[in-house]
Amino acid sequence: MSFSSQTKNNLSRIIPDTDCCLHTELLALLRSDGLVKKNLSEEYLLEFETENAAVARKIFKLLRALYDIPVEVSVRQKKRLKKNNKYTIRIRGRAHIDLVLKELELSYQERLEDDYLEDMFNGNCCYRAYLRGSFLGAGSVSNPEGDYHLELTSHNASNAYFILKAMERFDLEARINKRKGRFVIYLKGSDDIVTFLNVIGAHKKLLEFENIRIIKDLRNRVNRGVNCETANLNKVVNTGVRQLEAIHAIDRAMGIEKLKPTLKEIARLRLEFPSSSLKELGEMFDPPISKSAVNHRLRKLEEIADKMK
Repeated sequence: MSFSSQTKNNLSRIIPDTDCCLHTELLALLRSDGLVKKNLSEEYLLEFETENAAVARKIFKLLRALYDIPVEVSVRQKKRLKKNNKYTIRIRGRAHIDLVLKELELSYQERLEDDYLEDMFNGNCCYRAYLRGSFLGAGSVSNPEGDYHLELTSHNASNAYFILKAMERFDLEARINKRKGRFVIYLKGSDDIVTFLNVIGAHKKLLEFENIRIIKDLRNRVNRGVNCETANLNKVVNTGVRQLEAIHAIDRAMGIEKLKPTLKEIARLRLEFPSSSLKELGEMFDPPISKSAVNHRLRKLEEIADKMK
């Protein structure tokens, strides 16, 4: 089961304590992917479909908690790939649908649109419930082992920008674009995703996300450190090989004994201690010399060898 599905399963267990939050969470769920349609018998239906059984159960519980009306739940297997079940929550009859839409201030359209929303919001608790419902209805979050990404989608612009506004209340830096006819509100930063999970009450998955993020960041730091050390080691080895080649070239052409004393001494030490660092070579002199002095003398040997080519 994906990280996103696990998060939805945990969130589906949360039932708001107040009527205002019950309404706002149900409102978000229905606006995310609910629709009103007519069947072949010209009967009005209010439907919501989901592949997550826990989300289907939550919508059923919210509807039954708020309205004394019949609510149907059906399940069928998707034809494509025959992989996941499709759960449908359905309300039949114009009178029952009118009751739900009127209380939730929704328009009577194929895709559920709003007339005016904020009348039923009584503070941040309702905005948290709305964001939770929006995520349950049409949201996803990537496994933190990979790239950090969380998104909510909506069929209509007004709902998308309302979600964006709700996120801004909690200082979330969300962005919005349009993809395949749907509006996508998304978060990329790991800190923003952690904050969002906290806002909607996904505390268990938040802790798991944080643990994975800490391990991932530590692993990345270790890898960067190893890569840096490897690069430095390769640089030292390549430099040492180049210096030895220069000294051997000078020895073959004229003999290192003909070099001036300071260069002859560093050439002899480099030949005798090919893997020693500049600092270690400098400490072998009497008196010791600095790394920069050792480096200067070795570079001088390379210049002499280049002139001999």
